[in-house]
Order: sequence, then structure tokens, then C-alpha cells
Amino acid sequence: MIAALESWKAGLFGRHHILRTLGAALVGGLVARPLALAFPSARGARPEQGIYTGIVAGLLASLFGSSRVSISGPTGAFIVILAGITAKYGIDGLQIATLMAGLILLAMGLVKLGGIIRFIPTPVVTGFTTGIAVIIFVGQWKDFFGLAPAASGQHFHEKLPALVEAMPGLHLPTTLLALGALVIVVLLPRVLRRIPSPLVAMLAATLVQAYFQFDGVATIGSAFGGIPAGLPELHLPAVSFARVLELIGPAVTIAMLGAIESLLCAVVADGMLGTRHDPNQELVGQGIANLAAPVFGGFASTGAIARTATNIRNGGNSPLAGVVHALFLLAVIVALAPLAAHVPLAALAAILFVVAWNMSEARHFVDLLRHAPLNDRALLLITFLLTVFADLVIAVNVGVLLAALLFMKRMSETVTIEGETDTSLAGVCPVGVPKGVQVYSIDGPLFFGAAATFERTLAGLHDGTRVLILRLGEVPIIDATAMQALADLTRRFQQRGVKVMLCEANARINGKLANFGLLERVDQADARLSLADALDQAIADSAGA
Repeated sequence: MIAALESWKAGLFGRHHILRTLGAALVGGLVARPLALAFPSARGARPEQGIYTGIVAGLLASLFGSSRVSISGPTGAFIVILAGITAKYGIDGLQIATLMAGLILLAMGLVKLGGIIRFIPTPVVTGFTTGIAVIIFVGQWKDFFGLAPAASGQHFHEKLPALVEAMPGLHLPTTLLALGALVIVVLLPRVLRRIPSPLVAMLAATLVQAYFQFDGVATIGSAFGGIPAGLPELHLPAVSFARVLELIGPAVTIAMLGAIESLLCAVVADGMLGTRHDPNQELVGQGIANLAAPVFGGFASTGAIARTATNIRNGGNSPLAGVVHALFLLAVIVALAPLAAHVPLAALAAILFVVAWNMSEARHFVDLLRHAPLNDRALLLITFLLTVFADLVIAVNVGVLLAALLFMKRMSETVTIEGETDTSLAGVCPVGVPKGVQVYSIDGPLFFGAAATFERTLAGLHDGTRVLILRLGEVPIIDATAMQALADLTRRFQQRGVKVMLCEANARINGKLANFGLLERVDQADARLSLADALDQAIADSAGA
């Protein structure tokens, strides 16, 4: 909360003129309106629900978040996952999952987990982002071409053949309207950068359809019955324990995807303005926004990179832009809602085509395929294919799990356990290592992934050994699995009459060994003694024996 207040103070009383911020907010609102209408139709929700989301979530995220200029609302990245939730659980299920995701985001922010998001690797993020873009693109063929596909399942591989089979029956006026809108969205920014091309495309297609009245062109009015004017009634979905258990998976996915996109949006904004956001406060703001949006008829929201960039490019430099952006959408729903009934769905499909292309990161995807290490390429393709042909929940979970496993495999390969010789220890023990004493140096993190290597290497100790000295000076961390493996090896060596000694451990490792009881097992008070002291003690023990 303190961070949010400081952000407000810096924005309102900074050196930039307040009129520039207001102007940027109005332009951002113009961009947001067609997107707020387009995204819900792609999810199976009503168009006005996107505007409700933009109003409530945009306002609260600006008030309670950390980024000074991020604009929040419905985004393309959520289309696929939210459409799947809506198809399976209904709008009420989507709103309950959004409420649960809001609680998760709020908890993540309060317990300072904002920094964890950066540990999700690029191949996973790029893989599911590109996969989402492909599904959005193909999912808009029906409205873009005016198709009437045969009934099919919900999965991509079931929908695609039905759309391809229906392609010869495309509706020509619908297709021409969509192509015209697409040309405007793509080419207008090259001529007039400050005019939002999605809004121009939507207005142009609407005016053409209103004038020529083409038969068979679907509009918001014909598909949804128009958009009601005025504010939504407060509505709290019926929440039950069984429903909560049923929606835990979707809620976690919404929360994780929302956290990733919001924090990426804040990072982009920081890069453009030279500011610095607090990731934990940003998650708190997004959590509050997602808790409130479903109560007002909306659904999941996150930071919108495209609208945030538009806000910044047009002079936005404070949270006031997000507030004015939300108020502009409120004015739209109150005063201009009846006009939205005439908007052709083909125009919204054209806008989503461009959204899908922009979010696909196609060049980055190809670069990773060409230049990334083999494991990262495999991770990228697996995440991408699971996103397209399974669902986003599976893709995210499997992608993160595989990334963690690959990381642990790489870390385990960095651990080396090598026997020392008289030559390598000449500076420590000029007279050489005493007979019957073996010294091993361990370099790298000793964790469960390296425990097998640790056991396998030391199991080959020759029979004449009476003392085994383990140098732990290059061990930065040790976990319970590695300490248990060390304890088991110590017991087996002691049964063979081999004394185990530990030396050069840092204070943290020494404390963990003591707490685990390992120092008692090797009859040492401290594992921080030097190698020279360990060798002297080994020589003394050998002489005493």
C-alpha cells in the first residue's frame, strides 16, 4: 500500500504535465474499447463483460498496484484458458475461478513471492504464448470468414478439420469486411501512429455494414442481442466447497498466467520509462482487481502490454492514466452501448488476428528453435504442442516441471567428487598423504540430484583405507537427501573400520551437519577445521592405532 501511495505521489506531482497523462489515458481507452469487446466473444462470454473487467480491474490495479503506468484489463493471453473454463464450468465457474485466482495473487504478493516468477524459463513462456496465439488465430476463422462449421469437440485437433472443411462455404461480404479491417489495423500505424488503428478498423467496418446492410454478416447485436447500457448489478457467484475443489487447477493457472503477464508488463513499462516497480505490490494490486471484477460481472484480468505501451507512447506517466482509462470505459458502457450492437464480429476477429500475431513472438520462437541448446528447444516445442493440442493447464504444469527437472540434471552434472593426490596436496601436506588416508574434494551443490553421484564415487574406496577425509570447502549448499546419503556412507565405512572426517565446511554447512546429527556420527565437534588439521589428526589416529 505504501508503494502504491508513493507511486501516486510521484505520478501526480512529477515534472510531466497532467494533461499529457489525461490525453494518453483517453487514447488508451480508445484502444481498449475494441479489445474489450473482442476478447469476451473469443471466450464465450458476453462483450459487455470485457468492458466491466476493464473498468473494475483497470481502476483497482492502478490504485493498488506498483507499476505507475500499467493498464490492466482483459488480454489475449487469457482467451484460450478462460474459454476452456467457460466451456467446461460455465460463466459462474469462470468467475469463481477468477475469485480464487485473485486470492492466490494477493497471497503471493503478501508473502513476497513476486520474484519467483522470473525463474520460469523463457522456452516455457515463449512456448505457451506462441501456442495461445495459434489457438486464438485459428479460433477466429469462423467469424473472420463467416463460416458455418460442423459440430466438433473442444480440442484444437477437433476444431481445425471442421473449420477447414467449412472453408469453401465462406461468406464473401463477411470476409471482405474482415480483410478491410485487417488492412486498416496493420497499415494505419505506419501512417498515423497516434490514432488507434483497432478503433478505426472497428468504426470503418461498422459504418460499411450499416450503410450496405449485407445479409448474413454477424454483428454483436445479432450474436449477443446487443450490449446493455448502464452499470452491472452486483453478483456473487454461488461458491461451495465442492465447487472450489473442482476449480483449484484452473484458478492456479489463471493466477500463474496473470502473475507472469502482469510482471512482464511492469518490466516493459520500466524499460520504457526508466522506472522500477515492486513485483510483490504489483501482485497485490492484481489480486485485488481479480477479486472485485467477478462481483461486477467481469472475469480474469492482468496487465496489458499493448495498452500499457500505448499509454506510455502517448505521454502517460502516472497511475492517473489507468484511472481515466477505466472511467472512459465506464462512459462507453453508459452512453455508447447501443451503438456497439452494430459492430461486425468480422472486425473484432481481424483485431484478434493482429493481437495473436503480436503475442506470438514468432521471431523469438524461431530464434530459440535455431540457436538454443537442445534441451531448451525440446522444452519449447513440448510446451507449444501441449498448449495447442492439450490445454494450457497441462502445458504450464508440464513445462515448468520439465524445466525444473532439466535444471536439476544440469546442476547435478556440475558436482565433482575427486580424489586428491600427493601432487595436488603438496602445498598443504609436503610430506605426502599418509598411508591409509584418502582425501576427496567435493565441488558443487550437494542436493538430491547429486546424491547418487556422491554415493557411486565414494563406494569405490580401496580396501587399505583407514581414514577418509572429505573436503567441503567448495560445497555451497547441502540438502537432507545428500546428508542422509553421507550418513549412510559413514555408517558403512565405520562398519568396515574406516574413520570419516569432514573439513573446510562453511558456517552454514557446518550448522546443517550439526543439526542433522552427522558431526556426532563422525565424532567431530566442528566440520570447519582445515585440511592440515584434519591430516594431523588422521596421522595421530593412525599412530595411536
